[in-house]
Amino acid sequence: MPRFWFGLPGVAKTFQTRISLLLALLAGLTTIPLFGQDHTNHRMRIDEAGMVMNQNLDNLPADCKEISNDYEFEVSAGAEFASDISGSIFAYDQNEFVVEPCSRVKITLINTDEVRHQWMLHGLPRYLYPGGMFHLEASGGSSVSGSFIVPSGNQTYLVHCDITQHMEKGMKAQLVVGNGSGDLWAIPGVSSNFNRASYLPEHAMAWALALLIVIPAGAMVFTLKRSRRT
Repeated sequence: MPRFWFGLPGVAKTFQTRISLLLALLAGLTTIPLFGQDHTNHRMRIDEAGMVMNQNLDNLPADCKEISNDYEFEVSAGAEFASDISGSIFAYDQNEFVVEPCSRVKITLINTDEVRHQWMLHGLPRYLYPGGMFHLEASGGSSVSGSFIVPSGNQTYLVHCDITQHMEKGMKAQLVVGNGSGDLWAIPGVSSNFNRASYLPEHAMAWALALLIVIPAGAMVFTLKRSRRT
């Protein structure tokens, strides 16, 4: 009857073999992306203050001939900025950033909390930004800075904290390039938390609520009048 060690039958009993197997297992685990995140090819700079991913200072998108303008934004992130936003726990002090097409944008993320926060931008060209993202993370009480260059198209990009609970509780924003492509859904201070389907006419929700009130009320009045006649 083979003996079981860590639930595996027939494993060699020697101490050296067990250690070798354990080290091999740990080495294998380090190559497995956690929760679908694989940042192997991303340009990352990490220190005690935080992390900068996919910074781009001078590589132009294919549709840009030159850098049109330079912008610098200081963005504070923390619970104190959510006090005026209903249902929020975390927030940025600025929820919309407007820049010209083909501009270079420098973001300085200032974390006023003790927990880490992030400023993550989606939808950039993947041939310049692995995963299509630019990403800052600031440790509690720290600040980090990084830059990127936007393409020439009119587009609205999502900005958020990549910690899911923080994003769901208010830490979202949008970057508008040129004329943008319309406000994104549920950006604090910018757009509504309710997303109206594009095929519904304007004020459709108000009409639906009115009908839900009027029809039962009308039926009740009709029933009362009829009961009085009988």
